[in-house]
Amino acid sequence: MRFLRVLALSCSLLAAHKLRTLLSVLGVAVGVAAVLLMVSVGRGAEERLLARIRAMGTNLLVVNAAPARIVAGRARQSEIATTLFPADAQAIVDHCRWIVRSAPAVSRPYLTTRESRTWKTTVVGLPEEGLRIRNLAVRSGRAFDAEDDRVRRRVAILGPTVAGNLFGREDPVGQSFLVGRVPFEVVGVTIPRGVDANGTDQDDAVIIPLETAMRRLFNVTSIQTILLEAASLEALGAAEAEVRGLLRERRRGHREDFTVQNQALLLAAQREASRSMKRLIGSVAGVALLVGGVGILAVMLIGVRERTREIGLRRALGARRRDVLVQFLSEALLLAGGGGVLGVLAGAAAGAAVSALGLADTRLSWPAGAFGFGFALAVGLVFGIYPAARAARLEPVRALRAD
Repeated sequence: MRFLRVLALSCSLLAAHKLRTLLSVLGVAVGVAAVLLMVSVGRGAEERLLARIRAMGTNLLVVNAAPARIVAGRARQSEIATTLFPADAQAIVDHCRWIVRSAPAVSRPYLTTRESRTWKTTVVGLPEEGLRIRNLAVRSGRAFDAEDDRVRRRVAILGPTVAGNLFGREDPVGQSFLVGRVPFEVVGVTIPRGVDANGTDQDDAVIIPLETAMRRLFNVTSIQTILLEAASLEALGAAEAEVRGLLRERRRGHREDFTVQNQALLLAAQREASRSMKRLIGSVAGVALLVGGVGILAVMLIGVRERTREIGLRRALGARRRDVLVQFLSEALLLAGGGGVLGVLAGAAAGAAVSALGLADTRLSWPAGAFGFGFALAVGLVFGIYPAARAARLEPVRALRAD
């Protein structure tokens, strides 16, 4: 009951100075709202980046042909090594125990045409297994299969970007278009995937069977890429070592004409960048909250100065130093707590508004809100201790004689 009386008295004293109290509460609220909003934006950005990386494939290793050596005086040299072949992909899945799937791939930029519309895009040749490794699913129509690849059918799956630029709002499934001068039939359109971690539009691609790409379109025997799926994310390191060893062995000690990209390393790098961003965001938001604490300190010091006679009278009537200390600390905590609650509500509303307006993806973090509220109370306590102690140390006689 005594605590409730102290609380009620603190509320009435703060209500007597509405503008000053409101400004103090708003100072804390801005800090808490900044904490919650920035953490929500940071979480949204992190989840978006991780989703983009995972959309590239699950437990993914990518073997790429390395840049070719330039020989002086030789005309029409290839930009990349031409010593990577589909047989290498098959050997990897046969001899590397941590690899469960492999798929050779080729790609080139091409001009595509449909009636009067043209669009320059990337044409990717993949086997059926490559669609699974890359998590490519169709929104309409169907995916090509091993039989389409074996007989080198001129069928294609379009990304939504290509479909929109060539066919507009028409359904492209079953219709024909040209890749260069070669006609292809659209059998499917992929589900939108957005941009990847490198900022490349994953929907701006035409995907065709590997054999069709190599024999009927590109006229090549070597490949550019081997997509590999490891048994698990934890096995990516061991799988990479296996793959490097096997490919070196198949090249009989010649120079390493390939590179290996490890999805686990990319995920780790993105997570570390995200953690660094969160620390920076937290520091900035913490500074904003400390500014609110300074506002509480100023208000409490003004309150001590204005209420010096009141403090002296209370002490003369029997109030202990501890009673005065608790009274002023409760006022500081009320200011901080009110600002904390208002800040959590404002931060949640601001995050929802930012997401609704499409300015950024946000993921509301209630633990961050609870941390912000708790930090606000801690700030109120820390910045309230000095004014409360100063009020408690006032001697009754001197306080009553104060102007």
